[in-house]
Amino acid sequence: MRKKTDYTINPATRTPVKVKAGPSGVVYQTVMFGFMLVGLAWLLVYYLGASSTTSGFGQEGKFLHWMNQLGSWNLLIGFGLGVIGLLMTMGWR
Repeated sequence: MRKKTDYTINPATRTPVKVKAGPSGVVYQTVMFGFMLVGLAWLLVYYLGASSTTSGFGQEGKFLHWMNQLGSWNLLIGFGLGVIGLLMTMGWR
């Protein structure tokens, strides 16, 4: 009868990986959460103020008129800032 070979992993072949960096700094975390909050605030201001016809903030001559002129680009800007913050979470330790 044929003897079966034992398939054990040789522990000497595995090399340990060192973690070189410590936890993320306060500045990194502040910028990360800042991007997410600014993106959310951008979308909220656009939906509640600039695009609203009843409030008048986005009408001609008002202080959110420039944001109303951006139109759908506001979605890209708001979500883009939020996504940058979310991508930064991958480097957060």
